Formats: sequence, structure tokens, C-alpha cells
Amino acid sequence: MADSKSKGPVTAQTNARGIPVAPFIDNVDEYVSSRAEVEGTLRRFQEMISKYQFMEVNSQKRGQGLREKIPDIKKTLEMVRFLKLRKESNPDTDIETNFELNDTLYARASISPADTEEVYLWLGANVMLAYPLDEAENMLAEKLSAAETSLANCEEDLEFLREQITTLEVATARVYNWDVVQRRKEKAEGKGDDEETSRPG
Repeated sequence: MADSKSKGPVTAQTNARGIPVAPFIDNVDEYVSSRAEVEGTLRRFQEMISKYQFMEVNSQKRGQGLREKIPDIKKTLEMVRFLKLRKESNPDTDIETNFELNDTLYARASISPADTEEVYLWLGANVMLAYPLDEAENMLAEKLSAAETSLANCEEDLEFLREQITTLEVATARVYNWDVVQRRKEKAEGKGDDEETSRPG
């Protein structure tokens, strides 16, 4: 059985994406046995905070990319479903639409639902493939579901990371304050020196 009073950060626990849980310090005396360990402990906490902040920035960027991508996938999926519906319900009436050639350039287009068997989808990296309507609908639905799940995970990770940063900031303050108290005790007992330990920032 592990000793509940063992020192050092416990990183065995992680969230669903494998991000480690920050150490929670309730009793500093059980975590730091002497003032000699304070500097290394504070440095370690600062390194962990930096890592969490790095992951936070990456998660924010990933989330922003997904928020931009999801509306495009939804719009494309809606169009594929519309074409399927028109092909099944009113195949003999052409669809008149404005076809986007560029960001600000459109052309008038007439689409015959009866002749619409497939659609062309951009897959990225300048690659476009033709898909039958049913396959296109399934592929886009799966892609949308995956993107929405990724975004939910991203937002969950961001919340988790902010909690870990806060936990470490509290732990840093507790260890620092504990060191100040110990220094004052030693000074009062005539054991300490007058040198002040600076708090890492």
C-alpha cells in the first residue's frame, strides 16, 4: 500500500485525454519536509503551470478551428440532403440557384434533380472527390459528429486545464507562505539568516 504522506506531485491520475491532474496540497507539512525542498518544489510547480498554459493555448487554437469548420460541414450536409429530397419528391422541376465561383463572384445555375447522382466535395489540400448522394450524406454526417465531439472534448480540456493551473497557483502560494512562516520561526529561534527567499514568478 502506498504511503499517503509521500512527497512529490501525483501525476498518475489524468483526464479522458491523458492530461495529468495537478497535485492538490492540503497540508504543506506532509508535502514539504524542510525548507531545503521549497525552492525545487516551487520551480517544479512553475514548470507544470507553463506546460498547462502551453496545452491551454493549443486547445484554444484547436477549438477555434473546429468552430470555423463545423458551420461549413453543416451547410454542405444540408445541401446534400436538400438535393436528395428534391430528387425523391420533385425530380422534374429544375433548381435555380446562384453558384459560388469565388468569395464575391457567383454564376446563375440550373440543376436537374433527376440527373443529380453525385456531388463533389472538397477534402482539403486541394483535393476534391465525387461521392454518390447517400455516401456523401453519410460521410458528412460522420465528419460533423466527429468535429462536434472534438469540440466538446476541447472545451472540456480547457476547463480542466484552467482548474489545474488554479490548483497549482494555490499550491505555490501555500508552499511559499509555509516557507515564510518557517523562516520566521527559525529567525525567532536564532537559527535562521536574514536572507529573504524570493518567490518565483
